[in-house]
Amino acid sequence: MPVISVTLLPGYPQDAQQRLVQRLAHTARSVIDASDAGTTVFVQEVSTYRRDGHVFTGGGPVLPEASQLVAQFLDCMAARNLEAAQAFLALDFQMVFPGGDTMTQLAELLTWAAPRYRRVAKTDMSFDESWQGDKTVVYCRGMLSGEWLDGSAFKDIRFIDRFEVVKGKLHRQDVWNDLAEIRAKL
Repeated sequence: MPVISVTLLPGYPQDAQQRLVQRLAHTARSVIDASDAGTTVFVQEVSTYRRDGHVFTGGGPVLPEASQLVAQFLDCMAARNLEAAQAFLALDFQMVFPGGDTMTQLAELLTWAAPRYRRVAKTDMSFDESWQGDKTVVYCRGMLSGEWLDGSAFKDIRFIDRFEVVKGKLHRQDVWNDLAEIRAKL
């Protein structure tokens, strides 16, 4: 049964501490066959510490929760608020859509989508995260609904988006969905 102790400088918000505790417990249980009830993680604060000749008295910045960042970006895209959506993107952002089409600007996506459908919306979304060094990978999956070019409606089409988030910015989005397969059957 793992017992994990974390020592932090003061100043980290309660929600950041709770996220840290939850993630450390999940990490331990992904390596050690321990029950949730048998896994203990606690945080203690110290007022100051010294490292490399420097004295520190406060914690550093807290990163936003990557899944929430992705959800907010997708909300901006759904509202076609490209200016707000752009604020979530790193300078080297890339998005790769079905067929391998790679874009770097949100306006390119609208041009790419124009001959495919009039509108599309993502519903029933759920999010999964994994951590790879400084990068958080967020998978968003759910259903697409919308309107084809002829005005007919579509719904319940599967999609998965994979995002790479680094230091609070989206660096990459990979998109997979069944739109082409459904459209081909019509």
